[in-house]
Amino acid sequence: MHRRVKGTPRGTWYAAQGPLPGGVPRNEPPGTCPLKVSVLIPVYNEQTSVETIVRRVTSMDLTTVGAPVELELIAVDDCSTDGTPAILDRLHGAPAEAPGAGPHPERVDTPETVGALRVIRHPVNRGKGAAIQTALAAATGDYVIIQDADFEYDPADIPRLLAPVVAGTATVVYGSRPLDGSGGRWLLDFGNRALTWLTNLIYGTRLHDMETCYKLLPTSLLRGFHLECRRFDMEPEITAKVVRSGHRIVEVPIDYRPRTGGKKLSARRDGLPALQALVRYRDWRPGTAPATSKAVPGGATARG
Repeated sequence: MHRRVKGTPRGTWYAAQGPLPGGVPRNEPPGTCPLKVSVLIPVYNEQTSVETIVRRVTSMDLTTVGAPVELELIAVDDCSTDGTPAILDRLHGAPAEAPGAGPHPERVDTPETVGALRVIRHPVNRGKGAAIQTALAAATGDYVIIQDADFEYDPADIPRLLAPVVAGTATVVYGSRPLDGSGGRWLLDFGNRALTWLTNLIYGTRLHDMETCYKLLPTSLLRGFHLECRRFDMEPEITAKVVRSGHRIVEVPIDYRPRTGGKKLSARRDGLPALQALVRYRDWRPGTAPATSKAVPGGATARG
């Protein structure tokens, strides 16, 4: 059963997993200091959508959140081979940074630049998970959320995820999609539902959508997970570690527009690694040292 969290907007509900374990503090509503949110945008060959997504993120209505919010956008170009790098450099006002290099010193503001945007570029393609890890290392916000660079997830939904945090009723928030097979996605939606069901079975949760891209977490919490997965198996890794850390996952409903072509996620290629991640991290504990790296040799074959 799912129920609304008292004091949150209508339509907000959470997976009823019991009270927060002892010693895990609830977030208090921010005061006059803005809540800084880092939006992590992994990008690979998204020349038709990336500029629109960046501008949608910066123009979303944050007045409904209930507290001041400061945004930071970190786009990691995972060695795109189309026009994506040129678009991001134009929006950034300077060439992209190398991982770990810090903000570009020669950035020039123009009417087209997005001041809150940083752009980092991988020299070789390493996969979506690796791009998220690079962005996470550069994030300076209190919270982070992942935003895909296509049109499947609408940035206008991000304030819905922020509301329970500001209200002090949640620490970790997921945006839950309607997994109804719409848009001809029966196989992928079935796989997502199956993986969510297995998550609930293994971890004792009551989630609707474990595989969602929209996951809002404290930056320090996500960094403490020392993420290892490099592709879409990062989603179950994050979920497993959130639950094993003793945090409750709040879910809010979001809109979703399935991609009609060029989908990078493959039910056949990515389903088994996701299942393996669920099993592998079932005994994980906070402070556990990372296992042997699963990075793709040479970093050039994982298209994420």
